Amino acid sequence: MAAADPLSDVLALVRARCEITGGLRAGGRWSLRSGPHAAQVKLDAVTHGSCLLLAGGRPPLRLTAGDVVVLNGAGSVVLCGEPGETTDGGPGETTVEEPDLPPSAPGTLHRLGSGEDVTIVGGHVELDPAAAEWFTAALPDVLHAHAGAHGVEAARMRSLLEQIVEETAQDRPGAAFARHQHAQLLLLHALRVGLRGGAGVLRPGWLRLLADARLRLAVEAVHADPGHPWELRELASVAGMSRSHFAGRFREVAGETPLAYVSHWRLRLARQALRDSDTTVAALGERLGYASESSFSHAFSRVVGMSPGRYRRTAARGS
Repeated sequence: MAAADPLSDVLALVRARCEITGGLRAGGRWSLRSGPHAAQVKLDAVTHGSCLLLAGGRPPLRLTAGDVVVLNGAGSVVLCGEPGETTDGGPGETTVEEPDLPPSAPGTLHRLGSGEDVTIVGGHVELDPAAAEWFTAALPDVLHAHAGAHGVEAARMRSLLEQIVEETAQDRPGAAFARHQHAQLLLLHALRVGLRGGAGVLRPGWLRLLADARLRLAVEAVHADPGHPWELRELASVAGMSRSHFAGRFREVAGETPLAYVSHWRLRLARQALRDSDTTVAALGERLGYASESSFSHAFSRVVGMSPGRYRRTAARGS
């Protein structure tokens, strides 16, 4: 059996789709305030120069060329040139305050202030509403992927940003498709940087689990064979830990017990299958390790709030 790749599994399950929607070139005294956005997860990346980002009541964060920041429900966000350049409209300052950059075609480069001190590209991440809350709960409000601190991932992010800028500037045939592909990889590399930050950066949840080398082995085993009758002792053995140590460590890192993770992962796979396939409820329950159709339906209803059959009909009407 091929080794599982839980990060790819999660991104596929939540149907994460990163799209570059525009850019900003600014200089002199300037600031831009972005209010709450329709998308929970946004992404900003500096391709040239530097600026400050203020978000979530945190101290100003310096972004330099090659840096990527993933904003997860961070609310009001301010980008500006230097300390003290807020959206108060001081002398000589260019200020924009609206929900987002002005509506325009994807890839449009807007200008603020005078000169070309900094160039920023921005976008948003679309997620399947059925799994979005679970996905975002594991991310910090602000995930800073620093170009100068993360080796190969930083080099790849810089290369992707250069390609996004090139596609935007030249607007060749297929440019929109190319930007989308590069943006998908940019999100992936930013999450990989987050994995390196581990407990110091991430909230308890699936992403922090993948940052722990031993616990990741157990998660990989579950993703490779979700229908296996997993028990605590077996998962601990896969992780190379005692049962008590594994159980305590897993709960601390994931925010739930190992067997709860197994159950919840099965049910997330079930929801996806009920929406996307015509597999019978009985066959799906058997494939996911339930002893009978009734035990699967009971477990599904307890967590989702409706039977598998009703969930499928509801999803079909909403599509």
